[in-house]
Amino acid sequence: MATTHYFNRKLHSLLGVIPIGTFLLVHLSVNYLATRGPEAFEKGAGFIRNLPFLPVLEWGLIFLPLLYHAIYGIYIAFQAQNNVTTYGYFNNVKFLIQRYTGLITLLFVIWHVWETTIQVRLGLKELNFDLMTNILSSKVSMTFYLIGVISAIFHFSNGLWTFLITWGITIGPRSQRISNYFFMTVFVLLSIVAVLILFSYVSPEYVNQVTLG
Repeated sequence: MATTHYFNRKLHSLLGVIPIGTFLLVHLSVNYLATRGPEAFEKGAGFIRNLPFLPVLEWGLIFLPLLYHAIYGIYIAFQAQNNVTTYGYFNNVKFLIQRYTGLITLLFVIWHVWETTIQVRLGLKELNFDLMTNILSSKVSMTFYLIGVISAIFHFSNGLWTFLITWGITIGPRSQRISNYFFMTVFVLLSIVAVLILFSYVSPEYVNQVTLG
């Protein structure tokens, strides 16, 4: 039983970083093209849509790993003993936030996939710049997307920190402290990028002023 749990924890950590984390970074990179206008975004999105064996890549590298990571992550979240109120240390707070952001990210991903991938595959919508503009034009949707994307980025960034610990890469307190600062910096920088991406769909003039100084 202990061996199975050990293996599952390792696999859960690995899948969260390599296929899922890589997809998050690729997804942010493609969507960052939206800051350069509709044509740039649709060119990047078109490149992804035209990849060979796209359904196999989606299921093998995204959906199935995400499903396992989500199910086992929920199990961990409900089994974990949170001691934030007792100790209140920063890492314990992050431990709690990691669990909450995991659940928020799961709900966000389900809704985002429904609004974009599924409805596009059903022929109800067309995947283009205007689709995201229409979605994000609602203040409620924009707020939900901001919370969802930033939650996903925190979960990924902090997950990288725990990944290094889980796999025995950062063993001592000093290396863990340095990696902690590093990945929290990654979280802040990626969050800024994500906010710029979201607002580029509804306020391109404002984003251009920010990115151009």
